[in-house]
Amino acid sequence: MTTLKTERTPSTAAARARMSTQQLNESGLAVALVALVVLLAFTTDSFFTASNLWNILGDAALVGIVAWAGTLVIVAGEIDISVGPAVAFWGVILAKLMGPWGGLPLAVAIVITLIGGLLVGAFAGWLRGQFGVPSFIVTLGLWSALRGLAQFMTDALPVPIQDSSFLDRLGGKIGPVPTAAILLFVLFFVFAFVARSTSFGRSVYAVGGNARAAGLSGIRVLRVRVVLFATSGLMAALLGIVYAGRLSSGNSGAAQGLEFSVIAAVVVGGTALSGGRGSMLGTLLGVLFITVIGNGLIIWGVNSFFQDVVRGALIVLAVLINTLLGRRSGAGVD
Repeated sequence: MTTLKTERTPSTAAARARMSTQQLNESGLAVALVALVVLLAFTTDSFFTASNLWNILGDAALVGIVAWAGTLVIVAGEIDISVGPAVAFWGVILAKLMGPWGGLPLAVAIVITLIGGLLVGAFAGWLRGQFGVPSFIVTLGLWSALRGLAQFMTDALPVPIQDSSFLDRLGGKIGPVPTAAILLFVLFFVFAFVARSTSFGRSVYAVGGNARAAGLSGIRVLRVRVVLFATSGLMAALLGIVYAGRLSSGNSGAAQGLEFSVIAAVVVGGTALSGGRGSMLGTLLGVLFITVIGNGLIIWGVNSFFQDVVRGALIVLAVLINTLLGRRSGAGVD
């Protein structure tokens, strides 16, 4: 009995260390978010208004919808930098399917678009898992190919979408609430449940912690990676449909830089780039934090180019904090 207890102690200590590290990150980020909101409320007249707050939620949804899948991808120790071009590409595909490519009914065009996003993502995951190609390289190739295809098919011009009350509502509002924000929180609860309460979610964390050990324990690492990237592709296609509804067109230039906003939100939310640690709550706080910062910089009249400087500094700072917290966690285990 004593031996069994001694063998379990390190893993228990490690689990507690990881938990306390994640909670510390979430608590600190929540405090920083509240402080930022208070600062903006007292230094501007237009920030703390109902219309601006709803706009913030709508803008957050354009990052968060793909950030949920992005969180699981990074927790598994992978990366997906193709989501921005994928969103634009699938928005163009939807517009083409409803127009020049046959005038398909909206429901059929949406189903084809979503299946296409899922299959392309699954192919990327298969390349990563089957041949060991780094996910950065696989998705970098997709990043270039999807943006290039979208621009080639459209000559870099918007593809108008015929009037559709459903797409107008999807890209617009239900009352004062942006529809995308509703979708954001519905998907948040779905992904939070998957991450915390399913065997697949536990497998993702195991693969991110040590893929070799996970494979030896019976986890099908290839399947986990395929499902992860398929989910990421599916969410990118879904957001492409939302963008098409918002713009009333398929636009090859849509979602420029989205992949960096997603990575920033996930990393700021406490997910370790090395894998094995992260949470949906942390990502939600990260999404809100970077969205509020972006909104505040606009209200303050900060130069748009300098806004990119702030976002870049934010990513570096978040990685630094995560690294320090990771060392703290390791010290706790020892």
